[in-house]
Amino acid sequence: MPALWIAHVTVTDEEAYGKYAKLAGPAIAAHGGSFIARGGRYVQLEGKDRPRNVVARFPSVEAAVDCYHSDAYQEALSHARGASERELLVVETSE
Repeated sequence: MPALWIAHVTVTDEEAYGKYAKLAGPAIAAHGGSFIARGGRYVQLEGKDRPRNVVARFPSVEAAVDCYHSDAYQEALSHARGASERELLVVETSE
C-alpha cells in the first residue's frame, strides 16, 4: 500500500534549512517518493501551527522509513537539526 510522509515544520534558520531542502529532495526521489504538497497554502484547524507543511507519497511505509534512515536523507537532515522544529510521520493510505 502507498504511504504518505507528512512533515510539519517551523524553520528557524533559512540558510541551513535551504541546504536540507536541496539534499532531501533527491534522497526522497531515490526511494520512490514524490511531493504532493510542499510549503503551499494551508489552514490550521487544530494543534500546533507550523508554517511549512510537506507531503510526499511513497510506494509503501517501508520505502518511506527506509528513505528516512538512508545515508543520503540523514546527511540532509543534519542541516535541518538546529535549523527547524519539526514533526514527521508516515501513514499508510487506503488507495
